[in-house]
This record gives sequence, structure tokens and C-alpha cells, in this order.
Amino acid sequence: MAKKFTLKIYRGVPGKQYWEEFELELKPFYNFTSALMDIQKTPINKNGERVTPVAWEQGCLEVVCGSCSMLVNGRPVQGCVVLIDKVLQATGTETITVAPFTTYPLIKDLVVDRTEMFENLKEIQAWVETDNALDKGFGPKIDPKVQEERYILSTCISCGCCNEACPQMNKRSKFLGPAIISQVRLFNAHPVGKLTAKERLLPMMEEGGVTDCGNAQNCVQVCPKDIPLTESISLVGRKVAGQSLRTLLSTDDANI
Repeated sequence: MAKKFTLKIYRGVPGKQYWEEFELELKPFYNFTSALMDIQKTPINKNGERVTPVAWEQGCLEVVCGSCSMLVNGRPVQGCVVLIDKVLQATGTETITVAPFTTYPLIKDLVVDRTEMFENLKEIQAWVETDNALDKGFGPKIDPKVQEERYILSTCISCGCCNEACPQMNKRSKFLGPAIISQVRLFNAHPVGKLTAKERLLPMMEEGGVTDCGNAQNCVQVCPKDIPLTESISLVGRKVAGQSLRTLLSTDDANI
């Protein structure tokens, strides 16, 4: 007989959330996205009642789009990459809880609004200027070591797992989060991005910037892309200290 397990999903809309259980048959290489797709096809809960399908987001199914973020037994993960049998083995139970992220506003069921993260990326200018780039010819060469360093930083998928795990990310804090800080490091390491490095460091000097990090180091533990987030926070912190000193000295010179 095929083994069965229970998905206990925290669903609903803001102000009206509830737990609902679904019993599913465990399949080889079964991940949470596949399980939710099966529930979508046959939305019948453990009590035998036909209910509305669970709302969640998905896109690439290969840890690239970052949309299938969810809490599995309280841990922020990407639903497309975590195998259910591994979770069952680790917990020793037949029930797994699935819930939406709490850092971002809830829309419905497992769907949250991550607009804040994308607005924060705009604030730190997470791009490289390309205006008239063709007229300027080939860009500067990049050292292979720098390319290797920047590549791992560029794999960030804005999934929000690091922010969800960070105790500094809450309604009382303006902290921009580890993913944003790491993107500052990424674009300031680019030979063209260096020209606007100051504009990225300035938000890091304000409330919610790099000094608001509490050094819990939860972020690096849950990143699905294994990005060295704590290393980025440390490096950007040093750059911010240097920029703060330069800003202070330039202000003093202006007052002479």
C-alpha cells in the first residue's frame, strides 16, 4: 500500500485564516509544488469536503523565479526544490505544516505581496547604466576572480527566504534586508556600477541600512542559492564606514 501523508495548510485571506488538512499519496521525488498541483486538480480536504483550490505562486519549477516561497514546518523554503519524503524523514511524523510568509502582506492562502522587496531594489539602484553603451564600444575587462565572486551574488532570485528568517525584518523595522545589501555588493563590484557606488551606499547609511543588521545569521542558513549573505553584509558595512568618513570630511571642508 502506498504511503500517505498530510499537508496541513494555513490558508485564507487577511483577518480570516484557518488550517485545512489534505491527505496525499507520497510519490517518488515529490515536492511541495507538485503536491499543491495535485490538490489543485482535486481540491478535497481530509474530511472529504470539496473546497476551493489552494492559492500559491509558481513559475520556473527549478529554483530560478523565486515565486514559490512558503514556510514548511516554520522554515522558509522554495516549494519546488524541497522533497517531501526528506521532510517526513527529518520530522518522523506524517503531517507537514505549510504556511505563507509573514514578512510580507498576505494576499490569499500562500500568496504574499513582495512589492516591498522590489521597491527596495529600486532604492539601491540594483542595475548597471547602459545608456549609449553601444557608442562607447567594448566595456572594461573583468578579472575572472571578480566574475566568480559576482556570479554567486547574481544568482539571487528575490524569493524573500532570507528576509523571512531575519528577526530584524518586521513591521517595526525599516531594515532593507540581507538580499538588498548583497545586491549593493554585486553592482558596486561591476566596473561600470562602481561609477554610481555612492548612490547605492547612501541608503545603506540611513535607518534600515546595513547597521540595522542584528547579526543573527539566519539568512545564510536558509538561502536556497547558498549566497554568502553574511559576507556581503560585512563587506558592505566596511564600504559604508569608508563612505561615511568621506562624506563627513567633505562636509567639514565645505564649512571651512
